[in-house]
Amino acid sequence: MNRSALVLKLMTSHKYGSIVAAPTFGLPEQIGGGRNWDYRYTWIRDASFTVYALLRLGHRKEAKLFIDWVDKQCDDIGDAGHLSLMYAIDGRKDLKETELDHLEGYMGSKPVRIGNDAHNQIQLDIYGELLDSVYLYDKYGEPISFEFWNDLRRQVEWVCDNWQREDEGIWEVRGGKKQFLYSRMMCWVAIDRAMKIAEKHSYPLPERWRQERDKIFFSIHNDFWNEELQSFVQYKGADTVDAATLLMPMIRFIGPKDPRWLSTLKRIEEKLVSDALVFRYRVNEELDGLEGGEGTFSMCTFWYVECLARAGQVDKARLYFEKMLGYANHVGLYAEMLGLKGEHLGNFPQAFTHLGLISAALSINDILEGEQNKKKI
Repeated sequence: MNRSALVLKLMTSHKYGSIVAAPTFGLPEQIGGGRNWDYRYTWIRDASFTVYALLRLGHRKEAKLFIDWVDKQCDDIGDAGHLSLMYAIDGRKDLKETELDHLEGYMGSKPVRIGNDAHNQIQLDIYGELLDSVYLYDKYGEPISFEFWNDLRRQVEWVCDNWQREDEGIWEVRGGKKQFLYSRMMCWVAIDRAMKIAEKHSYPLPERWRQERDKIFFSIHNDFWNEELQSFVQYKGADTVDAATLLMPMIRFIGPKDPRWLSTLKRIEEKLVSDALVFRYRVNEELDGLEGGEGTFSMCTFWYVECLARAGQVDKARLYFEKMLGYANHVGLYAEMLGLKGEHLGNFPQAFTHLGLISAALSINDILEGEQNKKKI
C-alpha cells in the first residue's frame, strides 16, 4: 500500500494538482498488437478514483489540489455537459492523436501514438466519478465553495437531461455507441452524490433530481437485468458481462450480498475470470472497432477481490489478493494489464491499478479486523 500511495503521489503534478493515468505512451496491450495508447493525461475518471484512495489514506492535501484543479476546469467549460473526459495536466483539451510511423514500437508493436482521440468521446460515467470524489472530499476533507457547487449543479442538471443517451463507455470502445450499464449507473451516482452534498449544506434541492435518480435506478434493474442469465449485462440488450459492473456494490448501488448481485458475480467469474485474473470484457471487434486482443485488466482483478471480501468470501479474496501481489515487478509496481503468462502489458505504472490495490487492501483489512461496522470512507 505504501508503494502504491507513493507512485500515485509521483503521478500528481506539483504545479497543477492534476493526476496522470500513467507516465508512458505506446506500450502495447498485446505484444505486436495495435492497441497502443498515450496515457500521459488526466482522465477525470482515473483521477477521481485516485482522490478516493488518497482520502482513505489520509492524504487530504493531495486530494485538495486535485479538487481545486477540477474547480478550475468547471470554470473553464462554462456550459453544462461540456466536461471533457480527459485533459492535459495543465488543463488543455487539444489532445489530437498522431501516429509516429518512424518508430518501431515496443517489441515491434505498431503504431506508436501520441495524443488520444478518446478525448472527443462522450462517456457519461465521468460525471458520477467526479461527483463521488467531490462528495467524499466535501465530507472528509474541506467543505466546497458555493461557486464550485454552482458549476457542479449545472453538470447535474445536464445529467438529468441526458442520462438515457448512448455513449462509448468506460472502456472507450471505438465500435459505436451503446447504452452501457456502467455509464447509466454512474449517472445515478452523479445525482445521488449531488443530493447528498446539497442536503449537507442545506442547499436548494430540486425535486426533479430525486425523480431522475429513481428513474435510473429502476431502469438498471429492469432494462439491464437478464432473467435468463440471472445477471446484469454490459449494455442494453446484451448477453455479455462487463468487469466494470464489479463497482455496483462498491459505489453502494446494490448490496454486496444481494441475490441479484451474487448471481452477477458468479456470471462474471464464469466468463471473465482466469484463475485470479480478470478480463474487463471479452474482446469483440464489432464492439471495440479495433483488431487484436489484450491482457487481463489488473484494476478489475482488485475490484473482484474487493467484491469477494464484501460478499463474505474473505479467505478467497485474501488468496487472490496475495496472488496479485506476486505479479508486481521487482519494485512493487504494475502495468495496466497482465498477460496469461504474467507479463506486464499496457502503460506503466498505471494509477488505476494502484488505487485498486489500496482500496482492496483496506477493505480486506477492515473485515479481518472487524472494522466494517464502523464509520469509514
